Amino acid sequence: MSGVSAIPIFHIVGFTGHRQLADAGGAARAITAALEALRHEVPGEWIGLSSIATGSDQLFVQQLLNLRMSWHAILPLPQAEFQKDFSPSEWVDVEQWLGRAEHLRTINVNGSREDAYLDCGLETVDGADVLIALWDGEPAHGKGGTADVVEYARSIGKPVLILDADTLLLRRENWNKLEPRDGSLAKLNELPDVLDRHGANPFKAPDSVYRFQQKCDAAASHGAPQFRRLIVSTVLLHVIATLIAAMALAYEMHNQALPWVKFLCLAGALSVAVVLRRHAHSHHSWVRCRLAAEFCRSGLATWGLPQAAPLFEGLDLPGVRGLGRSLHILHSRSFTAQPVSMDEFKRIYLAQRIQDQMSYYQRQEMRALPLFTRLKIGFWIATILALSCTLAYALARTIHWAVAEWIQTTVFYFLPISLPVVAAAFISLISINDLQRRVARYRELQMMLEDSRKKVSFCQTWNSLERVVLRTEHALMQEVLEWHSITSFSESH
Repeated sequence: MSGVSAIPIFHIVGFTGHRQLADAGGAARAITAALEALRHEVPGEWIGLSSIATGSDQLFVQQLLNLRMSWHAILPLPQAEFQKDFSPSEWVDVEQWLGRAEHLRTINVNGSREDAYLDCGLETVDGADVLIALWDGEPAHGKGGTADVVEYARSIGKPVLILDADTLLLRRENWNKLEPRDGSLAKLNELPDVLDRHGANPFKAPDSVYRFQQKCDAAASHGAPQFRRLIVSTVLLHVIATLIAAMALAYEMHNQALPWVKFLCLAGALSVAVVLRRHAHSHHSWVRCRLAAEFCRSGLATWGLPQAAPLFEGLDLPGVRGLGRSLHILHSRSFTAQPVSMDEFKRIYLAQRIQDQMSYYQRQEMRALPLFTRLKIGFWIATILALSCTLAYALARTIHWAVAEWIQTTVFYFLPISLPVVAAAFISLISINDLQRRVARYRELQMMLEDSRKKVSFCQTWNSLERVVLRTEHALMQEVLEWHSITSFSESH
């Protein structure tokens, strides 16, 4: 793995615990030991995730910061409401803690305070790779207690480190579910660097992120397997075999070579199917690289914003979960060094993101549309001819037309068998190449980008600009996710 183009791997350790502590000093030492064990056993940077309620939450945060680990704060209520749970002197300390949080998130709820605290605990579990629970083993005394949070973590199979609140003994649950290594991100980090870089890093993102995107893009471009072409070849080979069989039947051709030609066509189609199955791994690698490259492209396009955009919030796709987390954390850590002004950001974003994507989708439409049109015309011609031949045969049999033998052989026998197969092949080729959806989506995206171009040009504040950029990037990422879903589905077949 090359350090200049590697994305660091981050892990999240969540925390829940009681407010009343019998042995605060012993609990602090036990929490520290648990954190140090995680750091020793699992490579990558560990980040703490917790609230800052009185008692064990504050103890956890203190141990995190003592170990020079980052803390992401998650609050059950807006600060004005959360403050009511503390005395004025206590709130002064809490505000100081919050000032040291690397990231702060507030849970929005419409229910009671108990609901808010329960939701905060559940969100902590969902956002963590491992949950540390300082728990006495007793049921919760009210909604949102430590027992409720632990029970939820158990129910979804989350790895849990339970510190007994009385004995401070540690036990592990669901530990076999812990993924010590993000395999997808690790494989992407191991890709070879791109020596001759093209383009620029306009928003001054970390060079490692830019180089990572470049090598993922290069790997996807050079390693794309020709799966669609291989699948098309199986369809064509089956069509040829069917036409040979129909021709032999209609024209009573008993040439010894014809069965062998048909056999070779079918054997070739089977061989291609075997090749497809054996090269599924290369297909998966290509999909992973392309997905990572496009996610990084969106991340880089928003790096000049004054704060990290929540591009990947709510995205739980296994292959890019770790990458999305890493990009967001890296952006959060670097946004304070504002690299560009708003006018410069708008100029660069319009030229290197909006216009670049519009040109790309225009080119893609110009490539897909002619093929789609030809195949669609071919389908209609083959279908109409098949109907005409079948109708002619029905009329001739009904009114006893006298027709030449070659007409009977070709129009009545051969074409009614072969033309429906050809028409079906045209439809199959449209479906295999996803042409109808692609043409429609390319046009929709061009319209969306044109609308975004106008809005970005008019924006005069960072807030309005961020909203437009975020909507644009989400739309572009949605297209990538649709592509991923369709391509992965075709791989499984």
